[in-house]
Amino acid sequence: MSFWKWLIPFIFLVLTNLVVIVNSQYLSPYFRHQCLNNGNYTTNSTYHTNLNSLPSSVSSNIDINGFYYSSVGENPDRFNAIALCRGDIQFDKCRSCVYNAARSILQLCPYQKQAFQAREDENVTNRDQFNQELRTLLDSLRSQAAHGGPLKKFAAAKRTATNFQTIYGLVQCTPDLTAQDCSNCLIQAAKLMAECCNGAKGVRIHTPSCCLRYRTYPFFNNSMVDQPQRMMPMPPVIKPLAGKNANKSRTIIIIIVSIVLGLILVLCIRIVLRMRQQRKLEEKLGTNNDKCLQYDFCTIRAATDNFSDVNKLGQGGFGIVYRGELPNGQEIAVKRLSRDSGQGDLEFKNEVLLVARLQHRNLVSLLGFSLEKSERILVYEFMQNGSLDHFIFDPIKRPYLDWDRCYKIIRGVAGGVLYIHEDSQVRIIHLDLKASNILLDGDNNPKISDFGMARLFVEDETQGNASKIGGTPGYMAPKYAMHGHFSVKSDVFSFGVLVLEIITGQRINSYQNGNRVKSLLNFAWKNWHEGTTTNLIDPALGASSTSLQDIVRCLHIGLLCVQESAADRPTMAMLVVMLSNFSLNLPTPSQPAFFMSSPDISSSTI
Repeated sequence: MSFWKWLIPFIFLVLTNLVVIVNSQYLSPYFRHQCLNNGNYTTNSTYHTNLNSLPSSVSSNIDINGFYYSSVGENPDRFNAIALCRGDIQFDKCRSCVYNAARSILQLCPYQKQAFQAREDENVTNRDQFNQELRTLLDSLRSQAAHGGPLKKFAAAKRTATNFQTIYGLVQCTPDLTAQDCSNCLIQAAKLMAECCNGAKGVRIHTPSCCLRYRTYPFFNNSMVDQPQRMMPMPPVIKPLAGKNANKSRTIIIIIVSIVLGLILVLCIRIVLRMRQQRKLEEKLGTNNDKCLQYDFCTIRAATDNFSDVNKLGQGGFGIVYRGELPNGQEIAVKRLSRDSGQGDLEFKNEVLLVARLQHRNLVSLLGFSLEKSERILVYEFMQNGSLDHFIFDPIKRPYLDWDRCYKIIRGVAGGVLYIHEDSQVRIIHLDLKASNILLDGDNNPKISDFGMARLFVEDETQGNASKIGGTPGYMAPKYAMHGHFSVKSDVFSFGVLVLEIITGQRINSYQNGNRVKSLLNFAWKNWHEGTTTNLIDPALGASSTSLQDIVRCLHIGLLCVQESAADRPTMAMLVVMLSNFSLNLPTPSQPAFFMSSPDISSSTI
């Protein structure tokens, strides 16, 4: 930061690059100045003409806090004017003094564009102790002035130093500075004081934005210092001195108003589009009211006790699920979609329209929906035992699901997926089949939920492309995860991952083998290939010699589902047969789809 940015006065006036210092000792003004050779202006020039109007303009426009700032003209004839009276000077004296200063500066420094002044006095006897007390005083004054508010940043006080000598100090910043900028300015002024005047009994440092002074005798008006700060309805206003600035101000105001009006227009358009989108959504959903009842939002809010955390059942990527109870006593599960979730109107409509057309014992029944402004609510039948992942990945709950129950869940999920693939009114690919989307009723019967990512196939269609890829890493088939290509074999892959998780009790992406974390697919294939399949089985399943054979067979089926080539994976119809007919011979599985390590993944099909 350059030295010139920090120089000016107690009552001071600055003209662009011209500074005059106007001090008032007990309200009796006198002037000190120093003209610098930093550029000249000529008589009758534009710069000179503008300066002649300065005294009356500054004195008439200075505010009651003694502050004024403005500028006029264009470069190279532009100049700035700033005036600030010391905080202990009365307003009428301030205005008179500034007027005289503005007149005198043009006489004292004719044709000059810059002036400054700093003054020091004779030295003290005990310099170290004096400086210590001085620093304490100035630090305190700096803090008071910096936080003095937007209208006046001024502080003055005294402190007793060595040999009963009293130090009187005063600091002030222009009110347009922030607290931090004021503090920084006074710190720089103190550094200048230490460099030029160490040990002096009196020093003045004046900068364009702040001033600092101390003496060993009183020099400020105590009665004015003790008064509370005078307040104004508005902070100091920058007023132009000539017509060009007025035109510039009008231009700025027009630009700001135009921007504000533009923002308001954009906001109105968004509100209208949102309302139109909601109306279309309601009309679309209204055509299915015979199968999907629209609930009043107030009813849902009351059923969940205003979505209380006490009723919270779980939270997924698209929203929070709450337990609720309708006035007739029916228990419900309420899925409240997050406003900032990735599931928008398209996914909401998708789930309502698809699930409303599905009726199967292994699919969660959608009871209805609710629309209220930005609220998107789905109402399902209540499942007493929650989601499957809360059991198979929880070491406390895991023992409640022995092999017989797990096998029942695997067969139930397979039957539900087969239904949406081949037996329902429409062919649907779920695309988000995973443990957290399998819900269990009071008898641990599995039901598939969350059709927000599902895709609808028209008749004879066997595969498709998704412009927006959604799902859970690890459960997604390779081609869908990388390119958005999907088919019924995409759900088969997810089903295979689910079977392996149920049997091992481990998550797909964090299989624990001792202290090492591996990919479940990698580890399962390795053990199958080496004939050590029993290493994969979770002891919590309580496998007997009779059930062990069934568990190994299910592992075999799971590996068939996650083969790298989609053509090698069985259909859901074949899987249902494999799970029901134990006499049916199973083909040998090829290597699974390794997302990171497989060299031929680019050639695999969906």
